[in-house]
Amino acid sequence: MSWAAQRERGGARVARAALWCALRGGRVLAPALVWPGTAWFLATSGAARRASRDYLGRALGRAAGPADVARHFHSFALNVLDRVQLLAGAERFTIQTEGLDQVLATLAQGRGCILLGAHLGSFEALRAVAAHAPVPVWALMYRRNQGALTPLLDRLAPALLERVLEIGDTASMIQARECVERGEVVGILADRAPAGHRMVAAQFLGAKAEFPSGPFVLAATLGAPVLLFHAVRTGPRHYVARFEPFVERVVLRRESRAADLGALVQRYADAVGALCRRHPYDWFNFFPFWKAPHDDVAALVPGPLPGLVPRRAG
Repeated sequence: MSWAAQRERGGARVARAALWCALRGGRVLAPALVWPGTAWFLATSGAARRASRDYLGRALGRAAGPADVARHFHSFALNVLDRVQLLAGAERFTIQTEGLDQVLATLAQGRGCILLGAHLGSFEALRAVAAHAPVPVWALMYRRNQGALTPLLDRLAPALLERVLEIGDTASMIQARECVERGEVVGILADRAPAGHRMVAAQFLGAKAEFPSGPFVLAATLGAPVLLFHAVRTGPRHYVARFEPFVERVVLRRESRAADLGALVQRYADAVGALCRRHPYDWFNFFPFWKAPHDDVAALVPGPLPGLVPRRAG
């Protein structure tokens, strides 16, 4: 099953109970309740367990065991808990930033920019940082596979919905261009896309995987500087958000468009792969990301533990 076809797990009652525990459980009870939730998802999500084990084997450079998979699920559950609490009030959190001055320097010139990320760490922590930005920050997202929890979270911070642009909607693409032209920021997660979108193959953690071309084509259309961003949990209610330059401007030449796009996607895949090795339990794509399972890839690629050193494009 593809990622876009998967809906959030749990019904409305479960979602409401989880939300109540997250908001009312306090600093001791709420984190403690994450463990039963983790255990339930581990017991009932066979496909996600297999996808986690496949990914972790690549990111860790060794066979991933049940404890690794449990830690991966638990890390995701803690991020969901923090997501709820961040929406309720970011003042409870400490969010350290690195490289933010480079974003602010671009905005100070009256230029808009694109923030390119992945499903690694907390997007909500990044939105907490964006709340203090000198210009509006827009999130380009796919929300059509939402379940019972997302509408409840939307009620915690309804104003955030006003800054969401829907992936695949023509009006949103036009609006994204207008935002950048006004000197504003558009954030995109570029490691997955809905079914039917064009994909580009790249080496990722030692084997070929597919990434959507849309974010990079959009960046070329907008003609704005592109920076990478992520925010990872380093302790209870503590995150580090990092920003770094990616490319001053995406140029896809007509005579070499496919090659230019491939090199750009490969550069992005290298950057995300390096982050996955640095923070292996913080990449949250619980579906088959590679066409060949990890055990099969080892037989196809010569040499010990392929992909331990990220390859650079070009």
